[in-house]
Formats: sequence, C-alpha cells, structure tokens
Amino acid sequence: MRFTLAALPLIVCGAFTATPLAAETIGEDAALCRAGRGPAVEVDVQGLKDRKGELWLELYPATAADYLAPDMDLVAAGKTFRRTRAIVPASGNVAICIRVPRPGRYALMLRHNRVGRDKFSFWSDGAGIPANRVLGRSKPTVDEATVTAGPGITTVNIKVQYLRGFGFAPLN
Repeated sequence: MRFTLAALPLIVCGAFTATPLAAETIGEDAALCRAGRGPAVEVDVQGLKDRKGELWLELYPATAADYLAPDMDLVAAGKTFRRTRAIVPASGNVAICIRVPRPGRYALMLRHNRVGRDKFSFWSDGAGIPANRVLGRSKPTVDEATVTAGPGITTVNIKVQYLRGFGFAPLN
C-alpha cells in the first residue's frame, strides 16, 4: 500500500478519533471478563480521586435485609456474597470484574479503599453504587444498588463519591 503526502492529514486525523480508550480490567475475576465468559459483572469505574490503594467490588443478594450485611453472616447463612479487590492502576481507565453465581439480580457496592484498612474509612475512602445518585449522608438502598446480570458480561458504570462537606458526592 502506498501513501502520498496529500493523504497524510487524513491518516493522522483518523488515528485520533474520539474513541474512548479501553479500560484496564482488574480484580480476581478479570480474566473471566476479558475472555467474555460469564456470568459476571464488569464495572467501569469513573471519578477516582487518585490512584492510591485498592478498589473493592462487593456482590450481595438483592434484598434489603442482606444488602451491606456483614459478609460472615451472609456466608454462614449460605447466601451470595463475593468480594474482589485489586490495586488501582497508576493511570488509564479502570474496570473491575466480579463473577456472579448465575444470571439474576444482585446488589453491588464499589469501594475505593485509599488507606488500606479492612474497615471503611468515612474520612478518606470513596464509595459508589450503580444508580450513581449522590449519596450525601444516607446509606444507599438495595434498589439503587441492584443490577440484573445476564448469562454473559453485564457492564455497569459507577461513579465513585468521596466525602465533600457534610456528605458523599462525586468530585465533579
């Protein structure tokens, strides 16, 4: 194939179209999402404050009684609970993948664990849910956190929120 100088502007402009960059998929189940094997949920993470710490994605039963219940209680009762965690990549778009037991309804909570503690730090950590409504000072409801996972890879966008003033909100 031959290129002429007259075609160079078209070639260069075509290389820089507004196509979003693919996200780096992280988490213990990342290979599943990369291969397109489900059922799994892949969360496109938006609005990170910085690149410190880890991202945690937690999967709960989609019931008010079980959403955000202690993981040990859910596991002891034989209920669905999964957590996947991964170090936040230094740059680029990020997605985190979590396997689900079977297609169906589940509730999610995304956490940006910036300080490396096993307990949520209200002052420094970020949180997000699929509904992406401003959390303020209230606990999210199970309806706001629920997604329906299909047999393949279900993609969800979650914007992380951090403490701003008297409540949680996105940074922008």
